[in-house]
Amino acid sequence: MLRLFGIVVSIGLADSMNPSTIAPGLYLAVGDRARSSLIQFTLAVFAVNFVGGAVIALGPGQVILHLVPHPHATARYILETIAGVVMLIASAVLWVKRKSLRRRELPSPSADGKSAILLGVTISAVELPTAFPYFAAIVAIVGSGVGAASQLIALALYNVVFVLPLILMIIVLGVAGDGAKMTIERARDWLQKHWPTLVAVLALVAGVFVTLLGVTGLASGQHNTVGRLSRQFRRTIHH
Repeated sequence: MLRLFGIVVSIGLADSMNPSTIAPGLYLAVGDRARSSLIQFTLAVFAVNFVGGAVIALGPGQVILHLVPHPHATARYILETIAGVVMLIASAVLWVKRKSLRRRELPSPSADGKSAILLGVTISAVELPTAFPYFAAIVAIVGSGVGAASQLIALALYNVVFVLPLILMIIVLGVAGDGAKMTIERARDWLQKHWPTLVAVLALVAGVFVTLLGVTGLASGQHNTVGRLSRQFRRTIHH
């Protein structure tokens, strides 16, 4: 489970800098009833992503697990490698397009408390079908071969990490109150200029980490297989 949690957290941290959620969160954080609106928005984002991930993992994912009740370690390592490669590809695309993405205005929704839940649900529902880092994490979770309850725990962990920037904003507002709004506005200006580079770097780090886990697992599995075959061959010769 620790291996799986490491993969989930690394991908979740890279995906947590998604401007589709952070930018609306920053706008809500400087509006009226900022903390309340931000809490509603965060809960909505978490709920939609968690439920969507659970449907995928416990639907098609459970079908796969029933077909292969005890997935071989090699298959798990292959899926981990695939998840890592997906992150590396996402990093490369973001890096190549970073200048054009930087010129795009970040979304600026109305900072209305009553619309915060709807805003979070809408954004998450629209983003979910193209959430490639999340799909990479789900692939690793399903491929891990753990039970349904453990998969749900891993999905919940991913989504807590995903909304971590929003949680930090809520904490800052709770501690500093209105005094934090100027800092949050500066953070949004910084995010406008640097988010493609930041996300590309985080995705690269996560991709390298997850890919290395998968590749080293495959290498270790091959070494164990060769050793086992060698021992069997020696026993056959002795007999």
